[in-house]
Amino acid sequence: MFSRIAKEKGFCIGLVLMIFLIIIALFANFLAPYAPKQLTDDLLVAPGNQGHYFGTDSLGGDVFSNIIYGTRTSLTIGLVASLISAVIGVAVGAVAGYFGGEWDRVISEFINIFVMTPAFFLILIIVAFFGSSMTNVMIVIGFTSWVGNARIMRAQAMSIKERTFVKSAYILGEKHRNILLSHIIPNAIYPIIANTIMNISGAILLEASLSFLGLGDPNVVSWGQMISQGSAYMPRSWWVSTFPGIAIVITVLSLQLIGDGINKILTPKTPKG
Repeated sequence: MFSRIAKEKGFCIGLVLMIFLIIIALFANFLAPYAPKQLTDDLLVAPGNQGHYFGTDSLGGDVFSNIIYGTRTSLTIGLVASLISAVIGVAVGAVAGYFGGEWDRVISEFINIFVMTPAFFLILIIVAFFGSSMTNVMIVIGFTSWVGNARIMRAQAMSIKERTFVKSAYILGEKHRNILLSHIIPNAIYPIIANTIMNISGAILLEASLSFLGLGDPNVVSWGQMISQGSAYMPRSWWVSTFPGIAIVITVLSLQLIGDGINKILTPKTPKG
C-alpha cells in the first residue's frame, strides 16, 4: 500500500497541500492578523503596504486574514455537504443495485429526474426560499449532489451481489439489511471514497458561486463573496479578487489530485501480460 502511495506523485502533492489548508483552517484564529471581516482605515491598500500582506478591500478588510478564515468556511461546507451526499448516494444506490427489479426501476427513474434537473438553479431556488445560512447551504448542496455516488454504488452492488460469499450469506438466512451493511457496502465503498473527495471540490465551487451571486451566508467569510466584492475594482485593485481566486484553485486542485490518487491506489490496473 505504501509503495503504491509513494508512486502516486499527484496524490502526495495534493495531500501536502490539503494538510497545509487544514492547518490554516484549524489555527485561523492564531494565523490571521485581523478578526474576520474586521474593518480598518486602510482602503484598497496594495499588497505589502501598511502591514497588509495581501492588501485590503474597498471596506478596509484585510484580504490575507479573510482568506485564512475563508479556508475554514470552504473546507467545512465542502466536507459536510459531501458527507451528506455520500450517505444519501450510498443508501439509494445500494438498495437499487441489491434488490433490483421494481426497486431498481423506480429508483433509477428518480435518479434520472435529478440528472435532468439543473442542480445549480435548483440550489438557487431552495436557498432563495429557505435562506442562505451556512447550514442551509451545506444541506442543500448535499441533497442535490448525491446522484454520482448513487450510480457508482448501484453498479457496484449489482456486481457484488452475484459473488459467492453474498449468495452464501443469503442462503444461510442472513437478513437483507445485514448483507447490505456487512458485505455489499464495505466491498463497494472504495470508488465512493474517491468520488466523495472530488465532490468536496464541487461543493466548494458551488458555495463560492452562491456567495459570488450574493446568496451565501453573509455572516461568514467566503472566497466567493470576496471575489464578488473585488470584481468592481478590477483591474486597478486586482488583489481583492485575485488572491481568493488563487485559494479556490489551490484547494480544488489538491482535492482533485487526492481523489484521483485514491482511485488509482484502491483500484490499481491489472498489468497486461
